[in-house]
Amino acid sequence: MSISTLSQVDIGILTRRSLFFLLLIILTMGNLFALFRGLNSPQAMEQAQIAREIARGNGFTTKMVRPVAYHQAERAGQRTVPLIGFEDTYHSPLNPLINAAVLKIAGADDPASWQMRENEMVYPLDRVIASVSTLFFLLAIGVNYLLIQRIFDPKIAGVCAILMLFCETFWQYSLSGLPQMLMLFLFSCAMYFVYRAVEAAGDGKLAMTPAVLAGVFFTLLSLAHWMTAWIAIGYIIYAAVAFRPRGVVAVSVLLMILVPAVFVMLRNERITDSPFGTAFLTLYNGLGNGSEAMVMRNTDLGAEPLVLEGLIGKILRTTLLQMTDVVPLLAGIVIAPLFLLALLHPFKRASIANFRWAILLMWVCAAVGLAFFGITAKQLDPNQIHLLFAPLMTAYGLAFVSILWNRLDFVATTPLLRNVPDFIIVFICALPLVLAMPDKVRIGLQVRDRGGIPHWPPYYAPALHSGSNGVRGWVGEKQVVFSDQPWAVAWYGDRTAIWLPPTRDGFNKLESIAADLQTPTAGILISPSSHGMGSLIEVADTYRDFTPLVLDGRVILATYPPGFSIFERAPRLQEIQKRYPYRQPLVGMDMVYYSDRPIRVRGREGNE
Repeated sequence: MSISTLSQVDIGILTRRSLFFLLLIILTMGNLFALFRGLNSPQAMEQAQIAREIARGNGFTTKMVRPVAYHQAERAGQRTVPLIGFEDTYHSPLNPLINAAVLKIAGADDPASWQMRENEMVYPLDRVIASVSTLFFLLAIGVNYLLIQRIFDPKIAGVCAILMLFCETFWQYSLSGLPQMLMLFLFSCAMYFVYRAVEAAGDGKLAMTPAVLAGVFFTLLSLAHWMTAWIAIGYIIYAAVAFRPRGVVAVSVLLMILVPAVFVMLRNERITDSPFGTAFLTLYNGLGNGSEAMVMRNTDLGAEPLVLEGLIGKILRTTLLQMTDVVPLLAGIVIAPLFLLALLHPFKRASIANFRWAILLMWVCAAVGLAFFGITAKQLDPNQIHLLFAPLMTAYGLAFVSILWNRLDFVATTPLLRNVPDFIIVFICALPLVLAMPDKVRIGLQVRDRGGIPHWPPYYAPALHSGSNGVRGWVGEKQVVFSDQPWAVAWYGDRTAIWLPPTRDGFNKLESIAADLQTPTAGILISPSSHGMGSLIEVADTYRDFTPLVLDGRVILATYPPGFSIFERAPRLQEIQKRYPYRQPLVGMDMVYYSDRPIRVRGREGNE
């Protein structure tokens, strides 16, 4: 090859990489600034406010109190547990710890810092949390490029990187603040060392070092989300069979994962009298047919027993649902499921052929775990761990399509056609992101002076964060509030919030406990998180005794003037209504705060 040809090749590679990085910068800056709408996941807000408490030196405590978690803690301690500084056993620790370090560096541990400006609609710290998640996403793209280039070639690695960059699902999770992008980065690092171990084993070398390094990342992955322990189980099984000396790597990795897990379980045992804490109750999502929210809001765990009848049928049903939704679960990358067909292809290189069985085993174990704990293809499911496999499965799918395509006679005689499948796949996968972009840009430009437009309904940070016309200003630091979106109150309002129980007795019990602890209840916040969740039947089934309160604002609006209050006329809630008679609209009648005292809003009485 001549010097001029080499220069052309180098210029072509440099141009493509420069264009890729330019698009990466544009999408990153655009999504984090011009198009950013704030956090929109309950679990992300929970982890963010836990991170802030850690940054303040309050330990792994939460300002969002689940009634069932309080019941567990009270039963374990045989005493009344404080609501202020309540210890969390629901979330995995790694993501909050990383966010806590960032919040500490940013000075967000000071309550007076990072306040929302006048007319600002998106909480500034939302952008900080999303930036951390986005950084891990970008790092994951880099790690996957290096890994896939090592497995196949730079072309397949480049196409995978482009598909990741233009994947709308990956961006949704990046901007949500959920730990999925941290998990994607850790999983990609782990798989890089798994492949190095597979290569070493295939060459007859000792695979101990890369295999154990993979175990380190699987341990961190398990600390980022408990569900990923199922992936680690798949790796341990594979390591026990594939790497010599037999069983040594598997035992080493198992011990590596168990050591931090034991410390976490001992803490959970102390707090809840269960080594798995409140997190174990996510089992209701799978085996309880999606009733986790209901059990979390109960003041007595025995009131919502887990029905295990037809256990095998439930597991099979959830597993089959994962198979039918495999494309959206794999981040919507249509080529990824072709990994399953690639299992039938006899790859010449032993490392490529063997590595796919490691991927399959881990994926199957993940699917089995999710069959127990539940997964849906809905937007931003916190248990979504299938998408971790999307880049590697995409690489195998691309390789399989490329092999079949290049075997066609007309492709062999026309080299220009060799990359046609890649262009088609990128076009199809990027289409959702590209089609949504014009509207997002238009809206972003219209509200750029307000920091963005919030995810309303149901979240509106100014109504919770404002010191004069918001919940934060109306509720004292030593008071609590009941709400249907306690995660938002805890994060935006920086106040302790209890998830609204389904029954009057449960409410009265927690209200009495709060009063005895000298942290009295200041009010009740109702938002579209409850009355906008679905049909009237669903709302009534979920909120039971408090259905009149939940629907009160909507009924008043529908009957205005003069406006009819079903909260005031509900027989079972009369005593509660008398204690919180002052109604303060926050966002029309869609978000309403019911206070125990008159509220002064900008120099006037804000009660009705």
